[in-house]
Amino acid sequence: MTHLRHDLKMLHESLLEGKLPRNLSWADTVELIGKLGEVQPHGGDEFVFVVGGQQEFFKKPHTHDLGTDEVARLRKFLRGTKPEVETPAQPNRMVVVIDHHAAHVYQDSGASEKTVKPHDPWGFHHHLIHKKEAHYVGERVPEERSFYEAVAAALKPANEIVLVGHGTGTSSAVEHLLAFLKENHSDIAERVKATETVDLSAVTEPEIEAIAKKHMIAVVS
Repeated sequence: MTHLRHDLKMLHESLLEGKLPRNLSWADTVELIGKLGEVQPHGGDEFVFVVGGQQEFFKKPHTHDLGTDEVARLRKFLRGTKPEVETPAQPNRMVVVIDHHAAHVYQDSGASEKTVKPHDPWGFHHHLIHKKEAHYVGERVPEERSFYEAVAAALKPANEIVLVGHGTGTSSAVEHLLAFLKENHSDIAERVKATETVDLSAVTEPEIEAIAKKHMIAVVS
């Protein structure tokens, strides 16, 4: 994949599909081909353009610009190669809304949630990840590695992560998740851009989704 700055990208597109440039300088031509492939000297004023396994001989013009016939030949050559041009990568932000019973992972690149189902013998799956032991009483369930591993697996594609959770200090699921990531998945932990504590004890599903969307829209520095 080749990343071209804007002017060279426009020139490349014009040579492939648009109206042939009337004034195409040799310097711009060499720079473009150098970005797409290679320009190899071949003695004197002759050069070999190599792109995508194809090659063609071109002579440096006596004037500043390529002649019309040479521009047309350059178009034919480039159409025969058509190397892939890289588009700038878009941020893939994920927002985790988590307590000790469930984690909802939302992403900004399409579907609101990604479904992952860790071991759940009692059938308590709930949206993305839901782990609640049937025999425990009270708000807190024991920490399970499989729960956090499943969250970590869902976060692997993200390059920006926001954690939103319930509780503070030792009771905070966000703090447990972040500590787990730092210890076991440091590469993912480094992508956590922000954390926020909210009261999740009585929120509805639409409210959880609204919390996630707020962090997808906001710019996290």
